[in-house]
Amino acid sequence: MRATMIHGTRDVRLEAVADPRVLRPTDALVRVSASCVCGSDLWPYRGINPVESPRPIGHEFVGIVEEVGADVRTVRPGQFVIAPFVYSCGECAHCRYGVHTSCVRGGRGWGGPDGDGEPTPACQGEMVRVPYADGTLVPTPEVPGEGQLASMLALSDVMGTGWHCAVSAGVQEGETVVVVGDGAVGLSAVLSAARLGAGRVIAMSRHETRQAVAREFGATDVVAERGEEGAERVLELTDGVGADRVLECVGTGDSMTQAFACARPGGSVGFVGVPHGVEVPVSDMFRRNVRLAGGVAPVRRYLPRLRDEVLAGEIDPGRVFDLTLPLAEVAEAYAAMDERRAIKVMLRP
Repeated sequence: MRATMIHGTRDVRLEAVADPRVLRPTDALVRVSASCVCGSDLWPYRGINPVESPRPIGHEFVGIVEEVGADVRTVRPGQFVIAPFVYSCGECAHCRYGVHTSCVRGGRGWGGPDGDGEPTPACQGEMVRVPYADGTLVPTPEVPGEGQLASMLALSDVMGTGWHCAVSAGVQEGETVVVVGDGAVGLSAVLSAARLGAGRVIAMSRHETRQAVAREFGATDVVAERGEEGAERVLELTDGVGADRVLECVGTGDSMTQAFACARPGGSVGFVGVPHGVEVPVSDMFRRNVRLAGGVAPVRRYLPRLRDEVLAGEIDPGRVFDLTLPLAEVAEAYAAMDERRAIKVMLRP
């Protein structure tokens, strides 16, 4: 089959690799219907995270089950499934608590070895072996039409991650929420805050196309300024008080600093941006009683609810995909996101 490999800085290639196969009775093989490039994929693409040797890349996909192991019970061949970006057993204590990303048997991302050292394909390819299929995959009642495919794919990471940020921050009905970051996760966080009943959602974005999506998703205000100027603008909009909840969806030191500067005393910051050079201002948190919660999103925990909301037409998170390319053009997909010509790119094998 064909799969995407990253070789180094701004060097991704579609290559022929060995076809995956069922190795254990709990495995499933899924033929990819759609995958995508994530903002976190840009860290190694830009050389910020080193690439020691060529490796597969990609962690978001939806598809059709082709084969299952003898012990798989919850999915069957021919079903459409959504795969979260981390596979999990669904049975250990951490999974039962809803922290599937800390699963003692799984808890791993795609493209590396599983717990027994066997390789798992990454997701920007044509086929994926899914360990612990029952604990990982979430099926839909029927194969969704093309109109819902993008939204189903968004659930594999960005929508679930934005939702986790809003839930971690404790967004309540009627509150004022600021979202730092206008990528696909940040926009999904806007949608999540609105769905949780926030009375005011302030999106921080300098890009008109992203501002438009943010407003579609429920943003009541847009702040284009960054840093101290951005925080001052938020204070102006909130009569000098600050936001009840701030959702940090970038992962840099500057974005975290801005998030805390926008929070009111007694408020909270939810964070899901993969940390790069982040220092938490503990002294400021202590003085102003600002709480911090979040981390890597246990998307599997939220998938059934979000799937049902997409199927009911209540949310359309697939709006974050503004460019679709064939898998053969994966290098252009990365370049488009790197150069901010696209919010998020869908890949079709």
